[in-house]
Amino acid sequence: MAYRKIRIVKGDITKIKADAIVNAANSSLLGGGGVDGAIHRAGGPDILNDCRAIVARQGGCKTGNAVITTAGRLPAKHVIHTVGPVWNGGDKNEVTLLANCYRHSLELASRHHLATIAFPNISTGIYHFPKELAASIAMNTIVTYLEEHSDIEEVILVCYDDENLRYTEQYYNQHIRPEE
Repeated sequence: MAYRKIRIVKGDITKIKADAIVNAANSSLLGGGGVDGAIHRAGGPDILNDCRAIVARQGGCKTGNAVITTAGRLPAKHVIHTVGPVWNGGDKNEVTLLANCYRHSLELASRHHLATIAFPNISTGIYHFPKELAASIAMNTIVTYLEEHSDIEEVILVCYDDENLRYTEQYYNQHIRPEE
């Protein structure tokens, strides 16, 4: 019953206590705007130092992939940085790349024995991914992963705005949670 492991909240992901929170990062991993900037500001220099080490080792992070760092001063234990796709009309593999963000983040959480993970609405801000489509991709990818892996105990979807919250809850209620 994977759907029971999913919780949807409206809020600020930097305030979430979890084993890992996911950062909607850019490929440089060196901070930016939106969720990325908020996480770097709230977490402090330890996150940036870890990101710089990853950049030195592998040159950053490609779209759809994910890397893990410390969480610095955040209430979470780790930050999983994933690079979401910029929406270009849907003809540039954006759907698959966004699903990969969620799947690779969950795989990293499993590999590091993390039981709880919190996601923002990846790519729905300045990357302009359609919010309704993004909610369905996120939910389907998460449910599929949870059905195949029992190690993740809770996935928290942290919606920053009302529109993302509405689409996420709507998709969950209509397509994921069975009528009880």
